[in-house]
Amino acid sequence: MKSVLLIGLGRFGRHIAKKLYSLGHEVMAVDSNEERVDSILPFVTNAQIGDSTSQEFLSSLGVRNFDACIVAIGDNFQNSLETTDLLKELGARKVIARASRGVQEKFLLRNGADEVVYPEKQLASWTAIRCTSEHILDYIELDEDYSIFELSIPEPWQGKSILQLDLRKRYGINVLGVRAEGRLHMNITPETVLDADRSVLILGQQKLVQKLLNR
Repeated sequence: MKSVLLIGLGRFGRHIAKKLYSLGHEVMAVDSNEERVDSILPFVTNAQIGDSTSQEFLSSLGVRNFDACIVAIGDNFQNSLETTDLLKELGARKVIARASRGVQEKFLLRNGADEVVYPEKQLASWTAIRCTSEHILDYIELDEDYSIFELSIPEPWQGKSILQLDLRKRYGINVLGVRAEGRLHMNITPETVLDADRSVLILGQQKLVQKLLNR
């Protein structure tokens, strides 16, 4: 279980709070808007109304005690930048900040952010990849070349085992798991059969996977 300081409770911040709650982590939520703070109370360990650009206020939160601090402010970049800088100055272990544009990402990294998330850019990439094949159900980009894909089973693969398809040797694709009846099974073997009602989790180069699916 991790302890997280979450600053900014707009839509993005609320989604983060609820996900962290579902995963069993402790969350201290902060926003200057009382209504936003009240609405998130059922999903966080604690919440406070305050100005995150105030060094006195941030100091009172004990930022050094959190495993991570997330700056999810999306409507005021100046406040986001100042908050990020103050968190690092106060000794925060890890600061993750939100950017809306590429130039913001650069400024945040220069001013103390250990990591920057860029929701719009990431969502755009996800949407672009998803629309290129009807078989792509989800994907996670690992770097510029490699991604993990969840695929519905293409017709030529249906009823065949992983050994028969020989995806690793033929296409450089590693099969990581199979989802059946809503459950993901990672203990697969070369004899595991890819039935039409299943989906498969694979790791491979984006371009190769795209090429394979669009043949």
